[in-house]
Amino acid sequence: MSFIYHLISTILLFWHSAWDRLLDAPHALATDWAWVLGIVFLVLTIRVVLFPLFLRQVRSQQAIQRLQPRFKELQAEHQGDRVTLQKELAELYRREKASPFGALLPMLVQIPIFIGLLHVLRHLNPAITDPGTRTLYGWSEAQFADASRAELFGAPIAAGFNSGIGTVHVVAGVLIVAMIVTTFLTSRMSILKTGWSENPQQRTVQRVMLYGIPLSLLVSGFIFPVGVIVYWTTQNLFALGQQIWLNRRYPATPPVEPAAPAVPAVRAATTAPQVGAKPNRGRRASR
Repeated sequence: MSFIYHLISTILLFWHSAWDRLLDAPHALATDWAWVLGIVFLVLTIRVVLFPLFLRQVRSQQAIQRLQPRFKELQAEHQGDRVTLQKELAELYRREKASPFGALLPMLVQIPIFIGLLHVLRHLNPAITDPGTRTLYGWSEAQFADASRAELFGAPIAAGFNSGIGTVHVVAGVLIVAMIVTTFLTSRMSILKTGWSENPQQRTVQRVMLYGIPLSLLVSGFIFPVGVIVYWTTQNLFALGQQIWLNRRYPATPPVEPAAPAVPAVRAATTAPQVGAKPNRGRRASR
C-alpha cells in the first residue's frame, strides 16, 4: 500500500499547492480552502482517470437490461436445475460481454484509494514529532504542520466525530448525513435506469448497493476523519452528475426478445394432379 499512500499524497499536495497560489483568501470562514479544495480535486482527478471503467459499467448494465427476457426464458426452461441455469447464464454473459458484477468494479478499484486517503489523513496528527514520520510519503515539515492544522468551518480535517470536539460533531454530522443520502441517491438512480434484475445474483448486488452501503456508512462515518467524509460526499455529488449525463448520452436500449422456438415444417397434402395423370372428371352421365 506504500505506493497508494505516495500517490494520494502527491495528488493532494499538487492540488493544494495550485489552490494556495490561486486563492486570494485561502483562509476564510474558519476554513483552509486550499486543503479542502485539494481533497475535492483529488476526487475529480480520480474520477477522470476511472471514467473508462464507469463507461464500461454503464454498457454492462445496459446489456443486462436488454437480456432480461432471455433471463426469464432460461429460468423457466431450467426451473429446479440451478447448476444448468448458472452454466447457461454464464455462457450468456460471456457471449453478450456482460457482467452481473460490473456495477461493483469501479467501487472495488476505488477501495485502495479510499483506504490510502484515510491513512494519509490519519497520519496528519499534530502530536507526531518525529521528523522521519512527519515527512513520510513525500511530505515536507511545513506541509505536514500546515495540513495537520487545516480546518473546515472550524473542524480539523484530520479529526473524526469521536474526537470529542463540539465543532467536529456538527460539521462531521452534517457531512455524514450528506454522504449517506448522496450514496443512496446515486445507487437508486443507477438501479431505476436498468430496473430490478430477474437474475438472483444481480438482484443481490443491487440490494447491497442500494441499502447495504449507505447503512455501512452510517456506522463507519463516525470514525472517518472530516477530510475523508468530504472526499466521499464530493465523489457522490460528482457521481450523480455523471450518472445524469450518462443516462442522456447512453439511453436504455430495447430488450432482446427470446428466440421463438423452431416450428418443424409440415408437408401439406397436395391436391394437384400428378404429371401425366388424367384429370378426374367423375362418372359420365348415363344416357
